[in-house]
Amino acid sequence: MSVHTEDTLDLADIQRGVLSGRPTPYAATYLAFRIDDRGDGRELMRRASTAVTSAADTVSPLGETWVSVAVTCRGMEALGVPRASLDTFAWEFRQGMAARAEALGDVGASSPEHWEAPLGSPDLHVVLTAVAPDPERLEAAIDHARPAYDRLAGVTATWRQDCYALPTETEHFGYRDGVSHPAVQGSGIPGSNQLEVPLKAGEFVLGHRDEMGGVQNPRPTVLGRNGSYAVFRKLHQNVAAFRRYLKDNSTGPEDEELIAAKIMGRWRSGAPLALAPQHDDPALGADPHRRNTFLYGADDPTGYTTPGGSHIRRANPRDASVAGEVRLHRMIRRGAVYGPPLPEGVLQDDGADRGLMFAFIGAHLGRQFEFVQTQWMNDGVFFGANDAKDPVTGAHDGSAGYTIPRRPLRRRLAPLPRFVVTRGGEYCFLPSLTALRWLGDLHD
Repeated sequence: MSVHTEDTLDLADIQRGVLSGRPTPYAATYLAFRIDDRGDGRELMRRASTAVTSAADTVSPLGETWVSVAVTCRGMEALGVPRASLDTFAWEFRQGMAARAEALGDVGASSPEHWEAPLGSPDLHVVLTAVAPDPERLEAAIDHARPAYDRLAGVTATWRQDCYALPTETEHFGYRDGVSHPAVQGSGIPGSNQLEVPLKAGEFVLGHRDEMGGVQNPRPTVLGRNGSYAVFRKLHQNVAAFRRYLKDNSTGPEDEELIAAKIMGRWRSGAPLALAPQHDDPALGADPHRRNTFLYGADDPTGYTTPGGSHIRRANPRDASVAGEVRLHRMIRRGAVYGPPLPEGVLQDDGADRGLMFAFIGAHLGRQFEFVQTQWMNDGVFFGANDAKDPVTGAHDGSAGYTIPRRPLRRRLAPLPRFVVTRGGEYCFLPSLTALRWLGDLHD
């Protein structure tokens, strides 16, 4: 089997949603479909191969606008992909996210029995994502993609989630989002941390060598190569509870912002504690070339500046000394806000559904998304904090608080409620453009 090297990464065959960042600000829509007729499902794949945007198209005819198409394992079955081929895909993908719920911390209010239909169910087959700088161009992108699924009686639209990004680039808790992303060898797309060595393409694109020198490529090669896995999750944010927690545990407005920074690892402007340890620095937070260029190991090994338990340090410990090789667990993360903002200063929930649609991109579901979710976000052993969970997204039950390292005494905050509740999600495969055509040409 021939293997593409990082020097020959075929961007024209890779969906743009795998490697390209999103415009700022942007609007996005997720559309889910069920395949009821195999022939129509294959026609959907054929049409999708001409509607999706490749990673080589840095600017589409519509501007910073593109469409990507992902398929679940049940969707692959509905298309008639042979079992011998499906068995070569990641076992987590074949199981589906709902089956992995307990391991992922999706319990209680986050358990699949409470998820939005059809998320996590056998009826979720295809996810189409459209991204654009504004709602007007987003509708144009959807119109552009509509011929791919319109007038196919055997393909049923089952779910839609509209998202957006504020001009401030913040999410509902008030933090600047989308700050960190890795550089991928052969992509030509720079990472946000100039101190991080680009990762091998095989960490994110199937059919290429990864950091361990291996090649993950489901069979046949035409189906797997230049594809990737996508993890979609709809996460509800309890903004009022988060605001009350900060207020109840602080001595005043300045202390409230400090606690918010110690929990996240960044001030809400996006300025990292690593570079602005005492006070917020909005100019730094707004500078994409500076706000993510830092490490932990040499300057802050004990976490006195950026706590080891903070959200961003858990998600990416960088060069810090932790259990596990950090580069093997890197992912491409993208979030999009949904639902109306809770008015500033309001401390009581208004009943509206608001949160984030998250997409995690990688070639290794187990050692990337699942490892980070189970070992780094919902456990603390890797940095010596026993079973402490991530303060922002962790599966809290109100029994454990948050500890901020400081001299001479640590600061212990009250027990944490669960601020983020899973509303649903799924593991998907992002086929290459060649693979979309292959799926469209399948025969029984």
